[in-house]
Amino acid sequence: MTPAPQPSQHAPELREAARHIGRRRFLTLTGAAAALAFAVNLPAAGTAAAAEMNPARITDDPFSLGVASGDPLPHSVLLWTRLAPAPYQPDGGLPAERVTVHWELAHDENFRRTVRRGTATAHPEFDHTVHVEVAHLDPDRVFHYRFRVGGWVSPTGRTRTAPATRSRASALTLAAVSCQAYADGYYTPYGHLAQDDVDVVFHLGDYLYEYAVNATGNNRKYTDRTLPDLFNRETITLEDYRLRYALYKSDPDLMAAHAAHPFVVTWDDHETENNYADDTPENDVPPEEFLLRRASAYRAYWENQPLRRPQLPDGPDMRLHRRLHWGGLAQFDVLDTRQYRSDQAYGDGAQLPGPDIDDPARTMTGDTQERWLIDGWRSSRALWNVVPQQVTFSQRKLDLNPVAKLSMDSWDGYRASRRRVLDGVRSAGVDNLMVLTGDVHVGYAFDIKDDFDDPASRTLGTEIVATSIASGRDGSDKPSNWNTYMTANPHMRFYNGRRGYVTVTLGRDVARADFKTVPYVTTQGAPISTAASFVTEVGDQGLKPA
Repeated sequence: MTPAPQPSQHAPELREAARHIGRRRFLTLTGAAAALAFAVNLPAAGTAAAAEMNPARITDDPFSLGVASGDPLPHSVLLWTRLAPAPYQPDGGLPAERVTVHWELAHDENFRRTVRRGTATAHPEFDHTVHVEVAHLDPDRVFHYRFRVGGWVSPTGRTRTAPATRSRASALTLAAVSCQAYADGYYTPYGHLAQDDVDVVFHLGDYLYEYAVNATGNNRKYTDRTLPDLFNRETITLEDYRLRYALYKSDPDLMAAHAAHPFVVTWDDHETENNYADDTPENDVPPEEFLLRRASAYRAYWENQPLRRPQLPDGPDMRLHRRLHWGGLAQFDVLDTRQYRSDQAYGDGAQLPGPDIDDPARTMTGDTQERWLIDGWRSSRALWNVVPQQVTFSQRKLDLNPVAKLSMDSWDGYRASRRRVLDGVRSAGVDNLMVLTGDVHVGYAFDIKDDFDDPASRTLGTEIVATSIASGRDGSDKPSNWNTYMTANPHMRFYNGRRGYVTVTLGRDVARADFKTVPYVTTQGAPISTAASFVTEVGDQGLKPA
């Protein structure tokens, strides 16, 4: 499932400077907090930091942020929770003491047929988060789980294992989601997703935004609560990121979706900072300052997501790309197009194409991840090869001029990198390719062409772009540039600007994508409907209306 560790791409001197910058000038961050952002291993038993708390002292519900599961394997599930009786406080309402957490996994939601049970430790150094890897399970089974601390019992979650690696799985239904700016609206699509019949949810990035959230939740316009002022600032420090996850995860619709389905997560930029590229920040700050910020963001991300131990970051480095299988039906190569990429060309944004975007020295994925992806295709025996990733992969001309502007942050800004990937598709003999994308706050459906400027060229696969959960506020069915985009990009089969998510059912003969949208998120209670549906056939790639 997980690639072997790779050495940090950052110079030791730069890492050391970032590690100790807190003592010198990085806002008000203490040296201890800077060291914590770079800490790797769980605390050893018996250390001073590991004093154990009596759970009887917890007087408010510690499971205020719910439960989650993730990265289903044939014989293992990953269970997550965080203890936070006061989630909007920097310490979560707990002292700096470890807490013993009991967990239970069962075949039934009433826990009459228990499969496994055990204990885990919630360490203060990891913000009292818990990651439990439950092994030796039967494949292709649904399970229910819960946690207990003292007299407090968590909500019940539902998860599942993947089918056995070599099994002939007949179908899989996944949901793809992205971009959930808390300040832009309610998470109504998640409430509907919690009730939807899917096997697994892929989160394609921007789970969290670094921007300030005011006392009324900005576009949520709260009248029944006042958010603390500590959210009304950009996230910079480890404490900032931890608190922002607490705010996002306190949303009841997000909690319901996590409890209902296992998630497979990958990040984009806003979990750290808008449009950063490797160790190049959006704004001009010393590189050691940004690496400390990145280390803080990466640590908080791992703490607050249902991720396994191999993804635990080492300071500003975190191996997030990984490979999952669903029997012989599908192989999922989860990419990270943010941590290793070259800086955006021509100052980022929408720009006319120039020679830099075709420079073979520039990369979207980094050389190591690119080789890992293509080598994985060469050894794949799956019917469907699916690539969950972040930014628009297909060419997307932004105007109707003879030479159109392109987005420098998407794969259009890294055409040589995309060409190598497409050549890898052909050389590996991948017949049924699907790319899952987020980022742009709209829904798209693309045919992936061997030559995007030649509509008659071979279709190598399809790209399904999931719209945002909340980012962009209510949106519209046909944004103002709808006619321009559909005309300029003949391989674009669908474009919709509402909020929502997409479900994809992969079968032995056909795959079906259903784009599900809500009419508004700035107020609660929106219904959901299917805006469009498409199919693509095994061995005959190309999207057709269902």
